[in-house]
Amino acid sequence: QVQLAESGGGLVQPGKSLRLSCVASGIIFRMYVMGWYRQAPGKQRELVAVITNGGTTNYADSVKGRFTISRDNAKNTVDLQMNSLKRDDTAVYFCKAVLGSAVYWGQGTQVTVSS
Repeated sequence: QVQLAESGGGLVQPGKSLRLSCVASGIIFRMYVMGWYRQAPGKQRELVAVITNGGTTNYADSVKGRFTISRDNAKNTVDLQMNSLKRDDTAVYFCKAVLGSAVYWGQGTQVTVSS
């Protein structure tokens, strides 16, 4: 079965960095568009960053210049490097895999930015 497992979340001070990782199993990873989304309390889930199977990336305006998405097709992983974190980045971060009508989500990992 398909599994997306996120890791790397935690409590971090404003201005610091954190790296999230998502490992996928049960899919032909290299074919999928992979993305990171987040959902803050009381808010809708929103796109953070996406990377296509060809390596093209796209970012939400709120994270451009601070976050970097990358993938390793040999390891079936997609990472999100988050720098210069802000309190507004506090949310549960989810990994998403898409190929046509096939859509899979991970369970999420909590990121809390607080002093």
